[in-house]
Amino acid sequence: MENSKVNTPIDPRQIKGWGVDADPENDPTYPMRNRMNATQDPIPKNRPDNLQPVDTEVLRSVERPNISAVYGTPEPPKGLSGMIRRFAFRYTENEYLHWLPLILADRVNMVEGLVEDLAKGKVPNIWAEKGYDMDWKYKRGSLILKLSVLTAITAGATIWLSSGSKKSKTYKPKYKN
Repeated sequence: MENSKVNTPIDPRQIKGWGVDADPENDPTYPMRNRMNATQDPIPKNRPDNLQPVDTEVLRSVERPNISAVYGTPEPPKGLSGMIRRFAFRYTENEYLHWLPLILADRVNMVEGLVEDLAKGKVPNIWAEKGYDMDWKYKRGSLILKLSVLTAITAGATIWLSSGSKKSKTYKPKYKN
């Protein structure tokens, strides 16, 4: 599934700072490359002929014109998190507009997964998934503090929200004009 609008490759020479590490004298891995008899850059003829077939949507950087020889497709982008990821891959990897949406997409994907589990009738075991058993065993004080703060914030928000709705219904001004 190719999406040429979103993933249009650009000429790398137009990117500011491209190739600053091309000098082998300034490359910290240069001695290791000598010992391994490796060239400075991978030779394109070493790329495998039989590449992994593209049968699902693969998001890739605008700096890389080709898809990697091997890539993971455990879960292709879908839903709101997929839309956010597609937006992020419109930008180069050195911009906040690439990385911050990807972080947001991870959080949205987590919520989508919870909703999907609940829709299938599966109630997630958040206590086990967050590792609270190990916290209870090895960092009990930290866990108690964390749960206390969570309880206080939840109680405070509940009281604040419930008291605000009562005031608006029963409020009577003291003075009439």
